[in-house]
Amino acid sequence: MAYQVLARKWRPSNFTQLVGQEHVSQSLMHALQHDRLHHAYLFTGTRGVGKTTVARILAKAINCENLKDFNPCGECQVCRDFEQGRFMDLIEVDAASRTKVEDTRDLLDNAQYAPNQGRYKVYLIDEVHMLSGHSFNALLKTLEEPPPHVKFLLATTDPHKIPVTVLSRCLQFNLKRLLPEQIDTQMQFILGQEQIAFERAALKMLGRAADGSLRDGLSLLDQAIVYGSGSVTTEAVIGMLGTVAQQPIDDILQALAADDARALLAKIADVAELTPDFADILQQILRVLHRVALLQQMPDFVDHEFDKQLLESLAKALLPEDVQLYYQIGLLGQRDLPLAPDPRSGFEMVMLRMLTFRPQVAEAQTLEPVKPAVVKPAAGVSAPVMPAAVETRLIEEPRPTPAVQTTKPSNWTEIIAALNISGRTRELANNCVLDGIDDSSCRLLLDPSFQQVGTKAEDNLRAALQNYYGKPLKLVISKQAEQQMTPALEIQKAREDRQQAAVDSINTDENVQALKDTFGARIMPGSIEPLN
Repeated sequence: MAYQVLARKWRPSNFTQLVGQEHVSQSLMHALQHDRLHHAYLFTGTRGVGKTTVARILAKAINCENLKDFNPCGECQVCRDFEQGRFMDLIEVDAASRTKVEDTRDLLDNAQYAPNQGRYKVYLIDEVHMLSGHSFNALLKTLEEPPPHVKFLLATTDPHKIPVTVLSRCLQFNLKRLLPEQIDTQMQFILGQEQIAFERAALKMLGRAADGSLRDGLSLLDQAIVYGSGSVTTEAVIGMLGTVAQQPIDDILQALAADDARALLAKIADVAELTPDFADILQQILRVLHRVALLQQMPDFVDHEFDKQLLESLAKALLPEDVQLYYQIGLLGQRDLPLAPDPRSGFEMVMLRMLTFRPQVAEAQTLEPVKPAVVKPAAGVSAPVMPAAVETRLIEEPRPTPAVQTTKPSNWTEIIAALNISGRTRELANNCVLDGIDDSSCRLLLDPSFQQVGTKAEDNLRAALQNYYGKPLKLVISKQAEQQMTPALEIQKAREDRQQAAVDSINTDENVQALKDTFGARIMPGSIEPLN
């Protein structure tokens, strides 16, 4: 018999065998239990997570003659025909190769006829987002009101390309990306059944390289078995994937924690001789930093993937804020790595950036009294006596606390700032000039061009003045032209002066003049604004 790849040989045949998709399998089993089957299902998710597999299991389950715990029994004639590809009532279509509207119409012409073998005629359309707009229109009416003996099972990796009119007529299930631990566990089970020797560290690397897809993981596992001549070893997987072992990663992190740039660059040079994938090395460093951050926050955290002693030593050597900084720099470095002149230099710059931006912890400096140096006098020479004035300068005496200024300001602009008012009340005050203030009243002259903002603003201003001076002052506002500038005019003049200064600075700038002379550049009107 021809060899069958692991991804096909170990494809799940019932809901219980699905890996990491319990939210889907449980919902479908409950639907079978209570006989509440929808007429159209849409399974979405990334490649290799089980969309088509779930659809085939559901198609087999709704036609199975003897369900066992709401799973296909695998023993009846329908299940056997399914496994052998001879079940006539399963019409499986690859929409990527049949996108035309004529193909869809031909497909649906037979939907009105009763099934031949099972209870339902099942249309399984894979990569349904590849259908044309006219094909979706042709499918729409049948999808909305199908015959009672027809079920539609749709699968796609890109549900955003499916019209909302189709989405609204389907019961949608989003299959999750699998975790590396789930893929690793499934690989261990398969290799145990196949009686193939393996190393746990090798499977962990394959699980991470699968990037959430179990099918991709099993394909890599097939390749690793061949590469390792019948076994899965760490050395073979490292050579196959182009990754490096964990020890160089540990050494790089130890040099980083020791703030030793020389050792760090030397270790990167050693790693570079293995022609590794520096992007993968950076990902491994980020994974270790993530575990270190968890260990710093939860001392009882246990991780079986990385060396416990390494994590504990890094957690003690690095401050939590340093770990967060390194992680953020590494994330941004992943984005910038393809833009570097070469992967090694890009990786080196990321690591050097971590060292450069690491905060330097200043040593605590305690203030101690300065002691004069004691000089031993020579024989026959009397020691000089230090003047009292010099000794007294060494003793720091407490400085007197400055007296609190209690005098109220007399300038109206300063008074406005001290009143802590805003909105219309401040606008009213800014357009007034102080005429006089005494123990009983505050007299203001209002600019005649200012439009009155209402009595509420006056009441608020009166209350602010009374609260500020601590007296029941009467507020008198008279409209009268005054030679003195109001605070509003002062603010406007200051704004105009800053704007003019910014324009003059640009016009006299040597670089701007060079651009004008060389390229005929011109300054766009209204494009200059002061910085503050």
